[in-house]
Amino acid sequence: MKFLRIFTVFILLTLGVGFIGCGGGGADIKATNTTVGQELMDLEKAYKDGIITEKEYNNTKEKILKRKY
Repeated sequence: MKFLRIFTVFILLTLGVGFIGCGGGGADIKATNTTVGQELMDLEKAYKDGIITEKEYNNTKEKILKRKY
């Protein structure tokens, strides 16, 4: 009987410590609320700076406009 109590306490402590470890890790998720205009300005800047090609610029611009309107 004593063994069963010790075993039960051990299992409960093990599970409790295990679930505490699943507490999320403190990651902050921040939603970004950008406007269509801001997205298009950022896209144009990336194109002018040579970060993306003209094809990528046009495809992404089209996707932004379709998604928002």
